Amino acid sequence: MSEERRVKNCMELWREPPEWSDESYCNLKKSLVDYKPLPGTNVSAANILLIGQIGAGKSSFFNSVNSIFRGKITSKASSGSFEHSVTTAFRKYKIKDFTSGKFLNFRLCDTRGFEDEFEMDVQEIAFILDGNIPDQYQFNPMVPMSSDSPKFINDPNLQDKIHCVAIVVDGSTIDVMPEKVRKQIKDLQIILNQRNMPQVVLLTKLDNICPDVEEDISNTFTSTTIAKAVKKVGEIMGLPRGHIFPVKNFEKETKLNIGTGILLMNAVQQCLDFADDFMDGQLDKMDAEGKRTREKTGYTCTLS
Repeated sequence: MSEERRVKNCMELWREPPEWSDESYCNLKKSLVDYKPLPGTNVSAANILLIGQIGAGKSSFFNSVNSIFRGKITSKASSGSFEHSVTTAFRKYKIKDFTSGKFLNFRLCDTRGFEDEFEMDVQEIAFILDGNIPDQYQFNPMVPMSSDSPKFINDPNLQDKIHCVAIVVDGSTIDVMPEKVRKQIKDLQIILNQRNMPQVVLLTKLDNICPDVEEDISNTFTSTTIAKAVKKVGEIMGLPRGHIFPVKNFEKETKLNIGTGILLMNAVQQCLDFADDFMDGQLDKMDAEGKRTREKTGYTCTLS
């Protein structure tokens, strides 16, 4: 790549970057290991729902985050590029930190991807958000979940609900996103807005967007190409750019690397901050409705 092209594409910061260092990596990892939902919520783990177009990388995002805490590349959730969604069930994935032996206090929830041919049932999405659908529920397009279904959770509590939604978008296919998929995302956002539920965008496949980032992940926040992609997604989704997080999954790598891990963990940390905001708002709502009884209420980092 010519020096002229590099200078043109990476001229100035468009967002304050993280510190690209072992120390920053370890601090982020420790912060996620130490995370606990807000006191008084009776929630043991925050639920972050990953949802988006098939092939955008939502299952790969879970696998990548899980790999960080496993200490090696793993593939617990089925992922890949197929004609139809690889994910056919609703899953609440736990993540275990193998250094401390602790399960982390958040879940990355996976569900069917948006497809051009098959639309997700809007009511099923609402059931997921409201905590009516149990872990490992198998979707059946011919028989959508209803309140009469045997596994339906009738009285979900805050522990069962989704607390933040991360819409996963393939940054390299923004311009060719099918209109039907775009409509499904917009329909989802209507439901989210009705519930005052926080939403973010995980902008994936940075290396397919910008050669500079493919060469060095630390170029992410100086790349004008990435900045333009973030702006465009923000306009499409109607979200502030501060809610859009560029990330790169471990996809072709066979070993962990610090820069990719920092982007992934920073995105998770932001989702947890928003999840805490949502839970705080739910507590205020329960207080207003008189439905809550108030309660009182040595880590080492290794890359591999």
